[in-house]
Amino acid sequence: MDLIIGQKVSYPNHGVCAIESVDSKQINGGSVEFYLLRVLANNSVIFVPKLNADSVGIRPVISSLQCSELMKRLSEDFIETANDWKIRVRDYSAMIQTGNIFESAQVLKQLTFLTYSKQLSFREQRLFEKARFLVISELAVACSEKECEIEKKVDALLAEACQKHLTEKVQVVSSFAN
Repeated sequence: MDLIIGQKVSYPNHGVCAIESVDSKQINGGSVEFYLLRVLANNSVIFVPKLNADSVGIRPVISSLQCSELMKRLSEDFIETANDWKIRVRDYSAMIQTGNIFESAQVLKQLTFLTYSKQLSFREQRLFEKARFLVISELAVACSEKECEIEKKVDALLAEACQKHLTEKVQVVSSFAN
């Protein structure tokens, strides 16, 4: 994949970055080209070898069409995961590390639901915050809206998904009772 200077990309676990330049550096006697990425959230810089960009999970920010799809999915019901927090942390960490924003949104949705019934473990809380940051920051860029506006929309969509999930659970329990 060839990325261009000025393009916004998503870097797994760091969020949205802007490609500032393509630089060459001498390494072991050879010239290696690097993308210089500026992380928008904290203004830090990351150098990524061009040849490794795909393998580390760098991808263009989602399109406006995908933005609408992600918002739609945020409001949908979901399947609950493991009861053991250690298994959830392992599974959620793996989902976030894929760099797939739809997977991060799934993590956010499931952890949001858990916050309604109990306090999250320290690790779950960190994953919740990471997923929330990744989803909101990418949606803000993709939808060309302020993060505070996207945050309100995401919160409303998550509340809707949690309500659907509760309704589904009640229907399942009542069908077993009959």
